[in-house]
Amino acid sequence: MKGCLECGDALGFNKPASFAPKIRFFRTQARMLNYRHLHYFWIVTKEGGFARAAERLDMAVQTISAQVRELEKALGHQLLKPAGRGVALTEAGQAAFARAEEIFQLGQVIPDEVREAASGKVARLAVGFSDGISKLAAHALLEPVLATPNLRLLCHEGEFEQLLGELALHHLDLVLAGQAAPRNPNLRLSSERLVDAPIEWYGPVRLVGKTERLRFPQSLNELPVLLPTGHSALRTTLERWFETQGLQPRIVGEFEDSALLAVFAARGLGVFPVSRLGADDIGLMRGLRLLGSSDGVKEEIHAIRSRRGQHHPLVQQVMAAAAGRTDA
Repeated sequence: MKGCLECGDALGFNKPASFAPKIRFFRTQARMLNYRHLHYFWIVTKEGGFARAAERLDMAVQTISAQVRELEKALGHQLLKPAGRGVALTEAGQAAFARAEEIFQLGQVIPDEVREAASGKVARLAVGFSDGISKLAAHALLEPVLATPNLRLLCHEGEFEQLLGELALHHLDLVLAGQAAPRNPNLRLSSERLVDAPIEWYGPVRLVGKTERLRFPQSLNELPVLLPTGHSALRTTLERWFETQGLQPRIVGEFEDSALLAVFAARGLGVFPVSRLGADDIGLMRGLRLLGSSDGVKEEIHAIRSRRGQHHPLVQQVMAAAAGRTDA
């Protein structure tokens, strides 16, 4: 017992309250990243070296070098390594630069977005168009919002995966594509098929007469044909349709842009397919005539949104108008 009392005395448990040890609780905090250091690292990487970064920032090379070393010390990893007269990213540096790129690209658009929000005058809508999608059909889908007062419409065209990344970073409000977004919980995107529009064929009046219309689709074997390029989902669908119909059309032109394709057709180059959704725009071009419809062939267009985009009033307007269409 004496041993226990002595132990208690040693620990202070058996001493008067005035002698009780004071116990303090500390709240641990994660070390805050220094974004100025990150910015210097980002500039050095983009410029390819400390000397060019120092020239861009109008600072001493030694100062920038010291700031980058502080960042490496804070992160616990080397980010840059010598490469010739410049520097290159280590694997850790590649990860850091990818995030820095996202951060500072977002930072560059903040002033414009704040100014627009404060003015209350600009209705901004940023839309991405996937390569291969019919631009005529896309224009028809956006038409309900084109009369919005003080609209600022930003249109970007690019590869599908690239646009999804831009959407996830909130650089875009909406992506229109020929396919649905893949399931990826990290991107947090929602996808909805907007239209499933039948495909029609048009051509210049001198090529599309009564005989050609009556003999459609067999008349496609005798007419010069313009098609979307192979990167379009519609191209694959049309080739399967050609095979089922026993057609071997003479292809005289291939185009990535459906609007450009229609322009060349209107100049007499050949006949071409277009979704019924984009046919209204075709009517604006003089000298084009309906040849026929490809039974069972349709063009799909999907609307892909981020969580923020789901609440964008103009995106909601586009979605509502597409749901009420009768031509798709």
